[in-house]
Amino acid sequence: MLFKYKKTIILLFVFFFLSLSLLAAGVIYWFQHPQNTPETVVFIEKGSSLAQIASRLSDHGALNFPFLFKAILIGKREWPALKAGEYLIPANVTPARLIEILTSGIVILHPVTVVEGETSHHMTQKLVGDPRFQGECITPPEGSLLPETYHFPRGTERQVILGRMQKAMRGALSDLWAVRPPECPLQTLEELVTLASIVEKETSLPRERPMVAAVFLNRLRIGMPLQADPTVLYALTKGMDPRRRDLSLEDLKVDSPYNTYVYAGLPPSPIANPGLSCLKAVLHPTNVPYLYFVADGTGGHVFATTLEEHDSNHEAWRRIRNERRSNY
Repeated sequence: MLFKYKKTIILLFVFFFLSLSLLAAGVIYWFQHPQNTPETVVFIEKGSSLAQIASRLSDHGALNFPFLFKAILIGKREWPALKAGEYLIPANVTPARLIEILTSGIVILHPVTVVEGETSHHMTQKLVGDPRFQGECITPPEGSLLPETYHFPRGTERQVILGRMQKAMRGALSDLWAVRPPECPLQTLEELVTLASIVEKETSLPRERPMVAAVFLNRLRIGMPLQADPTVLYALTKGMDPRRRDLSLEDLKVDSPYNTYVYAGLPPSPIANPGLSCLKAVLHPTNVPYLYFVADGTGGHVFATTLEEHDSNHEAWRRIRNERRSNY
């Protein structure tokens, strides 16, 4: 009787051991072999528990057996290494590879672009309205953001994004200022950015920027008012309305230090965020005697040295503009 009892115990133990071995083999097979899952994007929020992470992966179709996933991570003590962020999960991913992805910290990066000539107010408003990012932010000083495309993970603090853009501008200005030509008449980085922002607003053609810069620098040298329309528009809107529009004679009389028709010299601060091209154009203008320029009707400008030439060019532009208006 005792022998039969021992035999039963042995058989049960063998059965349990075999079952456990088969289960382990099945888990190992599942862990190392592709699942039948689609490609998907999963965002793991900061502070998510292991259960929440497994549930989110399952909800997005990236994980077939979330309870096994949790058990393995707990058993391997790897779950604290999972990093928050937005991940691209490939199709038919193995659970082993899924863990590698979630512990790598290699997250999806989203582009954010500061357009050349964009105002700080407009850039801040774009960020505030972008649901990919979070947190409040303060509008940075005009001209302190470097126009280019940046990349950030989803959930990045908006103020952090602006801070990186400002750091990029400081670095670019430092490099440019260090190699400025000795004949450069500008005394400070603020003057450089201010004049570059005016050039940025006056022309979008790279080939014209050194000539437009030359016109304004020539005017500054002889004490002639810059008479730049974009500065008047900035005086009227403080950079909150980026649209370009025709200015009236009354607009040109507005009493503001930004109005370069009323006040000689540079305005007190930049009127936009200039790109590298305009910053370089101001430091390396074309060697020309021009003091005037006006639109030529093709998207560019025609330049002149004397007021008589400029008046003639301006009359030609008025005829083109009037013809276009009559056709509408």
